[in-house]
Amino acid sequence: MEQWNLDQPITAFLDELASKSSAPGGGSAAALSGAMGAALLSMVCRLTIGRPRYAAAEAVMQTMLDRAEALRHELQSLAEEDVFAFKRLSAAYKLPRVTDADTAIRRDAIQAALRRATEVPLRTARAALGLLPLCQPVIEQGNPSAVSDVGAGIYLAHAATEAALLNVDINLRALEDQRYVREVRAEVGRLTDGLGTEVERLVGLVQMKMAG
Repeated sequence: MEQWNLDQPITAFLDELASKSSAPGGGSAAALSGAMGAALLSMVCRLTIGRPRYAAAEAVMQTMLDRAEALRHELQSLAEEDVFAFKRLSAAYKLPRVTDADTAIRRDAIQAALRRATEVPLRTARAALGLLPLCQPVIEQGNPSAVSDVGAGIYLAHAATEAALLNVDINLRALEDQRYVREVRAEVGRLTDGLGTEVERLVGLVQMKMAG
C-alpha cells in the first residue's frame, strides 16, 4: 500500500499497521483508538436522544453528542496527519549530507519535522482527554442499557492519551530546542496529572450504574 487514508477499509489500516512499514504506527493507532472512544459516546447519546423516557436528558445528551462528534472527527484527521508527519520526518533523514551546506539543511529539516511529529500526537492526547469530561453526564443521564459502552470509551480515551504521549516523548528526545522541549514536557505533566485517578473514578461510576 502506497499511503493509507481514512477512505480505506479498517482491514487495510490493520494490514499496513502490521507490515514492516513504519507508518501508520503508534501515533495513528492512538488517534483511531480515541476516535473509537468518541464514537462509543456518540452511540450512547443517540440511544438516549428521542426516547420519551429520557426526555429530561435530551438537551444534555445533544450537547454531549455534538462535542463527542467534533472530537471524533478531529481524532480521525489526526490519524492521517500522524502518517504524513512521520513520512516527512523519514524524508528529512534521507536528505544528502555531502557538504556542510547539505548537512545544515538536513539538520534544520529534521528538527522541523521532529517538531511536527511531536505536535500531532500532542494534539491527539489533548483531543482524547477532551472526551473524559463528557463521560459523567452520559453515564448518569444516558440510556443505562448502554452504560458499559461508555466505560469502553473511557478506557479507549485513556489508552489513546498514553499511547500518543509515548510518541511525543520519543520525538522530544531528538529535538534540540530545549525551551520547546521544556514547554511540551510541562504540558504533558499537566495533561497526565491525576489522569489515572479520574479514569478509575469514571469507571467506578459505570460499574455503579451497571449494578443498579
